Amino acid sequence: MIEIILLFLLAKSIGSLAIKKGLPARRWKIIMILAWIMFEMIGLMIGLIIFGKQNLVGLMGFGLLCAFGGYLSVRYFLENKPDDEIKDDVDRIGIDQLRP
Repeated sequence: MIEIILLFLLAKSIGSLAIKKGLPARRWKIIMILAWIMFEMIGLMIGLIIFGKQNLVGLMGFGLLCAFGGYLSVRYFLENKPDDEIKDDVDRIGIDQLRP
């Protein structure tokens, strides 16, 4: 249950970052959720190799850390995209005419 709440809050932050960048928020939320699930599954497979089937707490913790890594990778990729400059261009209308 806590993981679902965390996933909802992180998707909301990715959506607001996507809007800031001028990109569709819904698409980036879906990408983040899919990356979360994919990284968690990969983390669980690696955790099975490391911890085995006996240590479920370690296995679940490792899977959750890898899932958070999926969120961080999407956030890193989105932060490296250029900001939406349309708002800046609208604010600069007429400034060139004021300069001598």
